[in-house]
Amino acid sequence: SSLVVAIPQLIALAMGITSLTEDLTGFAGFLYNLQQVGWTGIGLVNTVLAAFIGYSIADKPGLAAGLVGGAVATDTQAGFIGAVIYAFIGGYLVRWAIKAIKVPEKYMQIMPNVVLPFAATFVVAVVAVLLAVPLSAINNAIVTWLQDMCSTGTNKVIMAVILGAMIGFDMGGPVNKAAWMAGNALLAEGIFTPNVFINCAITIPPLGYAIAAVIRKARFSASLRDSASGNWVMSFIGITEGAIPFTLVKPTRLIPINIIGSALGAGVAALLGSDAVIPPLGGWYGAITMQNPWGYLIGIAVGGLFIALAATALVDFNVDPDAAEEDVSADDIEISFE
Repeated sequence: SSLVVAIPQLIALAMGITSLTEDLTGFAGFLYNLQQVGWTGIGLVNTVLAAFIGYSIADKPGLAAGLVGGAVATDTQAGFIGAVIYAFIGGYLVRWAIKAIKVPEKYMQIMPNVVLPFAATFVVAVVAVLLAVPLSAINNAIVTWLQDMCSTGTNKVIMAVILGAMIGFDMGGPVNKAAWMAGNALLAEGIFTPNVFINCAITIPPLGYAIAAVIRKARFSASLRDSASGNWVMSFIGITEGAIPFTLVKPTRLIPINIIGSALGAGVAALLGSDAVIPPLGGWYGAITMQNPWGYLIGIAVGGLFIALAATALVDFNVDPDAAEEDVSADDIEISFE
C-alpha cells in the first residue's frame, strides 16, 4: 500500500503537481484516485492485524471476531491498541468456548461456522462500546506523544536507535517483526517517521556482511563469500534475513554487532534529518520518498561499515555454514521466518 501511495505522488511531483487533491482531473485525477486506493490499504492495517491475531489464537472461528474488532478499533479511533485488545478478547473467548461448550454431534457443524463467530463478535462489540472512549483517549495520547517525539531532534534519535536495535536483534524474528508491525500500524495514524528508521535499519545487516566479504575476503569461506554477493541485492530491496547465515557462525558476538550497527545507522539517519511526509518505501531506493534522502543513505552506509569492520575483526568466517548451524543450539538463538 505504501508503494501505491508513494508512486503516484512521485509521478505528480515530476509533473510539477505538489499535492494530489480531489478536484484534479485527467491524468492527475487518475493519480489521485490511485493514491486513495493505497491510503485505503493502509487504513486496513488494524483490521488485518486484529483478524490474524484472532485467527492465530482460535483458527477460523476467531477470524470474524478479529475482523470486526479491528474495524471497530479503526472507526472509534482506538487504533493499534484497541485492535490488539479486541482481537485477544475475541480469540480467547472462541478458544475457551471450543473447549468448554459441549453440544450434540448433530449441532457440531454450526458451532464453528455460526454460533462461535456470532458469540465472539457480539462480545467484542459490547467490549468495544464500553472501552471505545478510554481506548480512543489512550490511542490519541500515544499518537500525540509520538508526533512530538518525531518533531524533536533528541527524541527522534532515541526512537531511531531503539527501533534500529530491535530490527537488528533477530532479523525477521519476533522482536524484528514487533518493530516492523508497530511502524506499519503508525502509518494508519499518519505517522511516517518511525518507518524511515525501520527501513534504514532493515538494509544494514545484509549490507554489512556484503561489504565485509569484499574488504576481507580471506576471513570468509567460499560458500559464505557466494552468499555475501547476494546480500547486495537483499540490502538494496530491504530483506534483513540475508544476514542470518553469517550471524549463525558466532551468534554470541555477531548479534550484538548487528544490534549496534542497525541502531547506529538509524540514529545517523535521524541526526541528519531524514524524515517522510508520505509512507516511505523500503530498501535503498526508498530514499526517493524521503526528506533528506542523503541522510538516509549515509545512515545505511555507516551502519553497514560498522558491521563489516566489527564482524571481521571479531569473527573468522572460514567455516562451513552448515556445520556452524549444527553448533548453535536453540537456547543460543531463536529466529523465525514469516
